[in-house]
Amino acid sequence: MKRFHREVDGILLLDKALGVSSNAALQQVRVLYGALKAGHAGSLDPLASGLLPVCFGQATKVCGRLLNSGKTYRVLVQLGELTPSGDGETEVIERAPVPQLTAAGVDAVLAGFLGNQQQIPPMHSALKFEGKRLYELARKGESVERPPRDIVIHRIARVCSEEGLTTNQLEFDVYCSKGTYIRTLAADVAVKLGTLGYVKGLRRLSVDPFGDQPMFTLEALSVESQEQLGGRLLAVDTAFADLPRVDLDTSAAQSLLLGRTVSGEAAAPLGEVRLYGPAGRFLGLGEGQPGGRVKPARLFVSVP
Repeated sequence: MKRFHREVDGILLLDKALGVSSNAALQQVRVLYGALKAGHAGSLDPLASGLLPVCFGQATKVCGRLLNSGKTYRVLVQLGELTPSGDGETEVIERAPVPQLTAAGVDAVLAGFLGNQQQIPPMHSALKFEGKRLYELARKGESVERPPRDIVIHRIARVCSEEGLTTNQLEFDVYCSKGTYIRTLAADVAVKLGTLGYVKGLRRLSVDPFGDQPMFTLEALSVESQEQLGGRLLAVDTAFADLPRVDLDTSAAQSLLLGRTVSGEAAAPLGEVRLYGPAGRFLGLGEGQPGGRVKPARLFVSVP
């Protein structure tokens, strides 16, 4: 039997373990499902755990959208120390005293990071400079100028108690936009607190639009039957739950799949919409046009 032998469609919310790369986790899950086609939406470093959306089959078309979505993280910052990578991957190169912290003072500092802002990506990142990853240059001791990027911090809040602040560690949750580097944020928070800091622990809690949907560990999945595994998959259209829905009758659905602009059972709103055919079959995404008609934008089913 071939290793990858099945057509599988859907999205798995995998709880990636510490010490495993995103690609390794993807391949392990792909073997469990025997899926012919699979991809993940948003890498997590081996030193981070938590939600890694794995997309199978037609759902791989969703990966780009999920990469651009908001994400929530739980961050543990070690205060008073600095590493070149901003996390525990490299050795501490600098230390500084940690001032006496209060819950009110920490909360005020965190609140100062809310909203739109610019952030300079770290050298230890996957961004490219002249064809090379920045982390490759960083490991050689090189540094290049990085233009700042626009990010948004939607929510940030302390998790640890005031008593916990005496351990020189700070734990907080942050809900942020795409492109936010948590290691940079942690270091910037530490500076505002009057000291240094690096990410000692990182867990991704959620990825929009999945909210509080449950995620599953590889260990739990590995003892399940194929039927049970299939029950863990979210439908492809779950990723577009925030878009208006447009239903098409049989004739309109057939015409749409041939690339034609059609009319829905009700007038389509302007802008991006999700499209459904008879029996609620998800067809893909469309663009609402003036006059209530809709044209296909990206289909998620095979054209007849």
